[in-house]
Amino acid sequence: MLHVVHHVDYMAPRPERGTFKFDKYYLVMEELRASGEPMVEHAPDPCPREWLEAVHCPDYVEQVFAAQVPREKERRIGFPVTPHIASRVRHTNGGTWLAAQLAMEHGYAANSAAGSHHALYDTGAGFCVFNDLAVCANRLIGEAQVDRVLIVDCDVHQGDGTASLTAGRDDIVTLSIHAEKNFPVRKARSSLDIGLPDGTGDDDYLAVLDAHLPRLLDDFAPDIVLYQAGVDPHANDKLGRLALSDSGLERRERYVVDAVRSRRVPLASALGGGYGEDQREVAGRHARSMIAMANENARYAAPASNRYPRSPSDSRTTRTRAAGSSAGSA
Repeated sequence: MLHVVHHVDYMAPRPERGTFKFDKYYLVMEELRASGEPMVEHAPDPCPREWLEAVHCPDYVEQVFAAQVPREKERRIGFPVTPHIASRVRHTNGGTWLAAQLAMEHGYAANSAAGSHHALYDTGAGFCVFNDLAVCANRLIGEAQVDRVLIVDCDVHQGDGTASLTAGRDDIVTLSIHAEKNFPVRKARSSLDIGLPDGTGDDDYLAVLDAHLPRLLDDFAPDIVLYQAGVDPHANDKLGRLALSDSGLERRERYVVDAVRSRRVPLASALGGGYGEDQREVAGRHARSMIAMANENARYAAPASNRYPRSPSDSRTTRTRAAGSSAGSA
C-alpha cells in the first residue's frame, strides 16, 4: 500500500517569468491513480510559520508570505513568488512533515512534491523556496519525536541548501550523491558528498550506494530517513548528466528502501527533480519511483508502535484507491 501526500495547491499556474513548469505535480497523481496500485492519499496542513522561521530567516519568510520577494531572489529561485506560490510552499513543507508522520506509522510514505534542497537561510534557489527537508528534520528533533535524522539525497544536483542549513549539527547527517559537474557550481559540504562523473550508469551508481549507505546507516543509527528521490539522474533528463535507465531508477529505490527498512527505520520520500519536454514521461518516472518504494516496503512489518503524534493536526485522508478503481481529479 502506497501512502502518498498530495494537495491541490501543489499545482500552480504557469509563472509569467522563468522556465519552471508545475504540470508534473498533477500528472504524477494521474499516473499513480491510473496505475492500479493500492494507495491512500493524504492532504497536508500548511506548515506553521514558526517551523519555517526556525530554519529560515524570518525576514525572508515574511517576504514569501507577503508575496514580496525581491526580484534578485526570485531570479535565484527561477520563478516569481505569487500568493499562490506562497500557499503552495507552505503545503509542500507540510507535506514532507506529514509523510514523515505516516512513515513512522507505516514504514514508508511519499510526498508527491517538495525535496526543495537548494533553498538557503535567507533566499530560495534552483526552483526551491523553503527547504522542506531541513524544516522537517529540525521539527522532528525539536518535538522529541526522534533523536537523529539521516537525509539521503539522490537528486542529480547536490543538496547544497540542506547541507548548509544543517551544518555543524550532530543530530542530522546529510548524504548527497550527485553529478559532480552539475548545478550548483559551488558545492556546499554535506556530511558525505559523492560527486559522480558524467555518464555514470546503473551498475556503477548502485555500487556507490552499496559502498556508502549501509555503513552510514550503521554508524549513525538514525531514527528516520528523509529521502530526496529525484529522478533526474535518468539518462533522458533535460537537466541531468548521469545515465540511469528506468530499471536503474527502480533498482535504486528498492535498494534504498531495503537498506533502511531492513534496519527497522522508517523512510519518507520527497519528490525531487525530474525535467523534460514531455512532462507526462517525467511524471511517470516519479510515479514508478514511489510505487517501487511502496512495494519494497511491503516486505517489512510496520513499526511496532504508533507513538508519534501528528501535529499540528491529523492528516485528512482524501481517498483510498485499490487496483482497478477509477482515476480522480488532481
